[in-house]
Amino acid sequence: MSAHKIVLVEDDQVLRYMYELKLKHHGFTVHTATNGEEGLAAIKESNPHLILLDLRMPVMTGDEMLKKLREEAWGASIRVIILTNLSKNEAPPSLRFLNVDRYVVKAHTTPSQVVEIIHQVLGTIA
Repeated sequence: MSAHKIVLVEDDQVLRYMYELKLKHHGFTVHTATNGEEGLAAIKESNPHLILLDLRMPVMTGDEMLKKLREEAWGASIRVIILTNLSKNEAPPSLRFLNVDRYVVKAHTTPSQVVEIIHQVLGTIA
């Protein structure tokens, strides 16, 4: 089987690069975007198995992007892990209705733990 494709939508350059390297090291094919608008384009182009999505970003926030994604037939069932530094209490209430697989707070989770969570969501073995 070919590598699972992930779209990483993260505006912080250092974090984006770190997660991209970590995911590639674990055999994932990674496409990156710096905001929700770029994220939608990358998702449509690459048809990923999973999206890692930050919430606070310029141009289009993560929750706005996810709402637009879920309105499209091709984006309705893509697995999504929110990867943010907002606590669940700070998260936009609309996320509850947008079919999110996991909510991960970056500050409380190591990159290796994020990889484990990805494997859990995709049902693959680390």
